[in-house]
Amino acid sequence: MSPEDLRAFCLSFNAAVEEFPFNPDTSVFKVCGKMFALTDLGGRPLTVNLKCDPEDAPRLRADHEGLIVPGYHMNKRHWNTVTADGSLPDAFLRELVEDSYDLVVAGLPRADRLRLDRP
Repeated sequence: MSPEDLRAFCLSFNAAVEEFPFNPDTSVFKVCGKMFALTDLGGRPLTVNLKCDPEDAPRLRADHEGLIVPGYHMNKRHWNTVTADGSLPDAFLRELVEDSYDLVVAGLPRADRLRLDRP
């Protein structure tokens, strides 16, 4: 997946925004003020930090050793760093990004979830 494709996909979700709270190179994608993806779109290899169900994280890391690792500078129980350089299928990467978005939305207040049409 190209950096442009990753950015476009992250911004395709309801109420998703891109911010740069850390530096001008680090894109943080948020929904209702909560982060669901973090990446340096100019980084080589391209990687993205994504939220993950704590029960799924160890399996994903074992199944995709070296491509999915504990989240860099993140809570290792809830976040993975995923290599997005084409080694993983784009469809699988999109699924991981969507799962991250859904996990964040699930933790939002009910009124926000309803506004996003994701009860």
